Amino acid sequence: MGAVALVLVLVFVLLLVMNVPIAVSIAMAAFVAIIADGADPSVMLATKMANGVNSFALLAIPFFILSGHLMGRGGMARRLIDFASSIVGMFPGGLAYVNTLTCMLFGSISGSAAAAVSSVGGFMIPEMNRKGYNREFNVAVTTTAATTGLLIPPSNVMIVYSVAAGSVSIAAMFMAGVLPGIITGLFIMVVCGYFAFRYKYGAGDRVSFVQGLLSFKRAILSLLLIIIVIGGILKGIFTATEAAAVAVLYSFLLSVVIYREIRLKELPEILKQTGITTAVVMLLIGASSGMSWIMTMANIPQTVSTALVNLSDNPIIILLTINLLLLFVGTFMDMTPAVLIFTPIFLPVVTSLHMNEVHFGIMLIANLCIGICTPPVGTCLFIGCGVGKTTIAKATRYMLPFFGAMIVALMVITYVPQVSLWIPAKTGQIKQEEYKAAIEAWNSKVFGREANGEVEEKSE
Repeated sequence: MGAVALVLVLVFVLLLVMNVPIAVSIAMAAFVAIIADGADPSVMLATKMANGVNSFALLAIPFFILSGHLMGRGGMARRLIDFASSIVGMFPGGLAYVNTLTCMLFGSISGSAAAAVSSVGGFMIPEMNRKGYNREFNVAVTTTAATTGLLIPPSNVMIVYSVAAGSVSIAAMFMAGVLPGIITGLFIMVVCGYFAFRYKYGAGDRVSFVQGLLSFKRAILSLLLIIIVIGGILKGIFTATEAAAVAVLYSFLLSVVIYREIRLKELPEILKQTGITTAVVMLLIGASSGMSWIMTMANIPQTVSTALVNLSDNPIIILLTINLLLLFVGTFMDMTPAVLIFTPIFLPVVTSLHMNEVHFGIMLIANLCIGICTPPVGTCLFIGCGVGKTTIAKATRYMLPFFGAMIVALMVITYVPQVSLWIPAKTGQIKQEEYKAAIEAWNSKVFGREANGEVEEKSE
């Protein structure tokens, strides 16, 4: 089985170096590995790929993708920008704060970081340029802030993780991402404040109370989508998949009927783009499912788990190592295949450390969010540079402080489980007994050894 694992890794890396698309690289690596295992790849790989996408929960993905397209072209971004301006626009460097808050709000209703970069950045980056902000800084703010939408629900990648993990509730994942997403956004705002102080970026226009109310009135219908989707799931009115369908209906009514930003003749093109995006995601899921199966057959998860445990008996070091590996993986692999491939590898390791599966899922997503902002496969970075009309090399210099902020947020998410589990426990997605047991087990496993050492030292 060691030879099968070696073939799988070598073929996959070789195809990536040859710039073969990631989905094809995954499928071909699995295909060759199955041959090395002596099985019939034409049957086994096709079966595993079909089973990988044969999940009711995955039906939510095309619905959320479609609602994201409708929101992106339906005028919601501009209304959210006006609302964010009334809250934080009056501070020094206010447009950077407005950009960040708008990305958080837009991401929370669209569930797409790419849509947030293109929709919010399409207005905010030129506006910030016009106000004298550095072009590359503007791109860096938009690119990193947009990733908060993958943590703040609803989020397609949370659905993918729930399927990959097997028994994790999508609703619990949705609620678990709220605080981590807000914390990440706040750390990004801290960096914005530093740049505002350093480069003397001025305050935006002060908004009167009446103007603030008017901007809120214009944005309230867009913001209601969050309440409808999350509230409906929490109240048990509909499942996450049904909530995605409701989001499509609401977005259609808002964009086509109420705001009238989308004409009926534009819908075929939107549906076409939704179909293309969905096909790419499903191909990634199917190919990753095939690779995950052959990895399990080759005992790769068990081998990695044993290696990490043998590396150190300190859980803090093990989790730091996992984060470093995921940060590396995120630089060259998209989030969906990374979640599907590495969830079965690392989940047994973290559960042995008494880490809750929901907590690990949020840590995994927060980590990979950094990857979509980094070259060479940073989707959001490419879109941001395209919208901002600059190069990746120029933008990367300004991205580094934001990467630091996101890594600090990642460390908080990793080592403080309450950040991810408190809201699901309060909303009933995780039982209070389970929540308390998870926190106690975590503190005992991760910090108990150190505490005992301190006691022993004092007794001596």
